[in-house]
Amino acid sequence: MLSTVRQLIATKGPLNEPTADALAASLQAGTQAFWLDIEDPDESDYTLLERTFGFHHLTLEDIRHQNQRPKLEEYEGYVFAVMFAADWDGADLRIREHHLYITRLYLVSVHLEPSAPGFLFYLVVDKLVDSLFVVLDRIDDETDVLQDQILERPTNDILSKISSLKRAVVNLRKVLGAQRDLFQRLTSSNLGEPETAIYFRDVHDHIVRQYETVDSLRDILTGAMDIYLTTVSQRLNDVMRRLTVIATLFMPLSFITGFFGMNFGWLVARITEPGAFALGISLMLATIAMQFLYFRRRGWV
Repeated sequence: MLSTVRQLIATKGPLNEPTADALAASLQAGTQAFWLDIEDPDESDYTLLERTFGFHHLTLEDIRHQNQRPKLEEYEGYVFAVMFAADWDGADLRIREHHLYITRLYLVSVHLEPSAPGFLFYLVVDKLVDSLFVVLDRIDDETDVLQDQILERPTNDILSKISSLKRAVVNLRKVLGAQRDLFQRLTSSNLGEPETAIYFRDVHDHIVRQYETVDSLRDILTGAMDIYLTTVSQRLNDVMRRLTVIATLFMPLSFITGFFGMNFGWLVARITEPGAFALGISLMLATIAMQFLYFRRRGWV
């Protein structure tokens, strides 16, 4: 039987020995997150889990007896999970049972058989890669909101947000492109463990999906910017058309008032009657009505 192996990985500060006293001091301080991995536990490990960490004795029975089913149980202050990994050597399937204690501050993993470093590496990078899906979903949601706002009322703030999102997507594309090449190499090297190729291919598939999503988002944001510019240009054309119609309506009015407003004695002497004033007003109104009807037929107003 293999001897017990404890490995402690801390997020900050010195890497202390995973003794009961050191772990109890760390738990009491509550300032340093860590991951404790216990391989092939003995009675001292079970005592550590029960007394130092305060884990329920039913979870310890599950570890002792093994052959559990995958499950997730909630206790006060922590969650207990049973998960399985597998190895395939071409003729025999080996299933390894892992027991995990998960809290906000630390993670404790317990297993009887050695865990391949390559598989542990896969667990870490898979979590890192999958965290990008959340970021991409948020960018996608924000892009949808911006597209709706562009059609409703395009503003300079929306253009600034589009530019910012596009820069973020371009930066993500650079990172994902490099990571895609990295995992393409890992799928062939496998860190010396052929069975991990399946896991690395799974991560590589996730990165490819993320890269394609980023490409799609980049195209959508480019299209959104084109829609913004088109919408702004269309609104400007609408404003100019309205102003042109108004100016055109006043052009004949300006001509009529300017013509009859000339100070020629002969002309002034013949427009002294009220009928002449009414005729001028009627002429101006008739001109406006004719122009307006013409503009409506052409679809300009």
